Amino acid sequence: MSSQPVIVIIGCGGMGLAIARHLGSGSRLVLSDFSQAQLDSAAQTLRHEGHDIETVQADISNESAVQNLAERAGRLGVVRVIAHTAGLSPAQSPPDAIYKVDLLGVAHVIDAFLPVAVSGTSLVIIASLAGHNAQGHLSAELERHLATAPTSDLLNHADLEHVDSASAESGPRFTAYGISKRGNILRVQASAAAWGSKGARINTVSPGLILTPMGHAELSGPMGEHMHDRIGKNPVARVGTASDVANAVSFLSSPEASFITGTDILVDGGWGVSARWESRI
Repeated sequence: MSSQPVIVIIGCGGMGLAIARHLGSGSRLVLSDFSQAQLDSAAQTLRHEGHDIETVQADISNESAVQNLAERAGRLGVVRVIAHTAGLSPAQSPPDAIYKVDLLGVAHVIDAFLPVAVSGTSLVIIASLAGHNAQGHLSAELERHLATAPTSDLLNHADLEHVDSASAESGPRFTAYGISKRGNILRVQASAAAWGSKGARINTVSPGLILTPMGHAELSGPMGEHMHDRIGKNPVARVGTASDVANAVSFLSSPEASFITGTDILVDGGWGVSARWESRI
């Protein structure tokens, strides 16, 4: 076991790379992604920049794959930070895939890394502004299910099953995405006590529009026109960058955030709150 702290980055897209760069100096970085090609590319880039890299290919919708990732990270050293950025976009994926990756996959990560967490470990899940937008549209019973159902039963709920899993229409896909991201926020809240029993913390960060490859796909998708319109109305009149998200993850993983757990930080430039109050005027 190395004396270097271990930082685990799940998802090697734009946000994952930014977080790795922000947190990786002096640590052993464990990178994981579903795509072997993306994983290899990220590892090559970060090694070239001087980082100490290990890679583990994993499908987060597969429980045993995530358990293997957590166990391998734990054998390398003390796991200090897990940043989970992997996810599917509603512009690119059908509802059933979104539920398996964005909802069930997050539950797998929360479960698998708890056994390797120690005092001071921080898990940060990347949720979304979409999870805040879903608030108030889900029943209390569904919210409790998303927060507390055993992981093996998480996808077994009528309000999830009624969404047409094969639909190519944007509505069901955005519904699945919003429910999944709301589920991330709720499940992290419900998991704070278990993580706290080990002296560890767990939080979510909810980005708005961030110009990663996934963000560009959203701008070109069914909601692109609406998004372009909202950018000019944002209190912070710009789109977000992956570094904006990395800054929030870095803070939540730092000693300065030692009294913060089970909560969510919106990194959206004020998009959500301004849209809410604009609609009431």
